[in-house]
Amino acid sequence: MPIVPDAKNWTWVLERSCPECGFDPESITYAAVPALAREYASRLSATLGRPDAAARPDDSTWSALEYAAHVRDVCRIFTYRAAVTARTEAVDPKVPGFGAKGVEADDGVPVFSNWDQDVTAIADRYGEQDPRKVAAELTDAAEAVARAFESVPEAALGNQARRSDGWVFTVESLAFYFLHDVIHHVYDVRG
Repeated sequence: MPIVPDAKNWTWVLERSCPECGFDPESITYAAVPALAREYASRLSATLGRPDAAARPDDSTWSALEYAAHVRDVCRIFTYRAAVTARTEAVDPKVPGFGAKGVEADDGVPVFSNWDQDVTAIADRYGEQDPRKVAAELTDAAEAVARAFESVPEAALGNQARRSDGWVFTVESLAFYFLHDVIHHVYDVRG
């Protein structure tokens, strides 16, 4: 059975805690996001040392390797999106399935490029990647996104960007949304 694409709109995690992974946006400050991103990425990287890291627990669930490759790309995309939202230089992360060609709406708010995560997973063959390489790339990508969020001046935390579905993020809410993704996937692999 193939992996069923996740079509949920996860923005609700900005308003209430996640009953699965325990992420609670009310208990985290923006200043804590970089360190937590590094910590949870490190925990996920550590799962790649398991002998079964590339094995799916069942046909409809990614392996630890696939989750780690995905989170690596999440970090890369959110490094880009943090820059777009903060109005700093945004460098194309060159992730398959993602076109770094955001546009600015009539109201001056940037609109994020869409990312088809399932296209990325297939095109990049997440399950066939070298776990050691993914671990190193995840560590580097987590460091980059942590620095991206650390570098945003306090005065720019309220800067906004919009998803194509109309959801508006500030730099701060984008950081929380990102962090939930990382923490949730560590929970997924019990890292």
